[in-house]
Amino acid sequence: QVQLVESGGGSVLAGGSLRLSCAASGYRFNSNCWGWFRQAAGKEREGVASMFSASTTRYADSVKGRFTISKDNAKNTAYLQMNSLRPEDTAMYYCATYRSCRWSLSFEPDNVNYWGQGTQVTVSS
Repeated sequence: QVQLVESGGGSVLAGGSLRLSCAASGYRFNSNCWGWFRQAAGKEREGVASMFSASTTRYADSVKGRFTISKDNAKNTAYLQMNSLRPEDTAMYYCATYRSCRWSLSFEPDNVNYWGQGTQVTVSS
């Protein structure tokens, strides 16, 4: 049974930073592909960042240069460091594991086999 538990969300002013964490049980970040999604109120869930084997990463254009995905193998925990936050980054953020490690599918919600419960990020101007 895979469980993903996110933490680290909160409310910040524009320009601020947050680091989201995702602790996993029944799953090893080190040997799989996984990522972060977000869903703003009234909008579809969208892929934000992905990590593949050999620590290859992919970022949505909207967060490139501001967000960094990473993992701590010893702690079996994934992270999303978010800097220079903008009001449009406001959303519920989810950690997710993928069925397929194909690059083209990494931002597709249908490619997710496990979701965390989400953590809310609110950025005010």
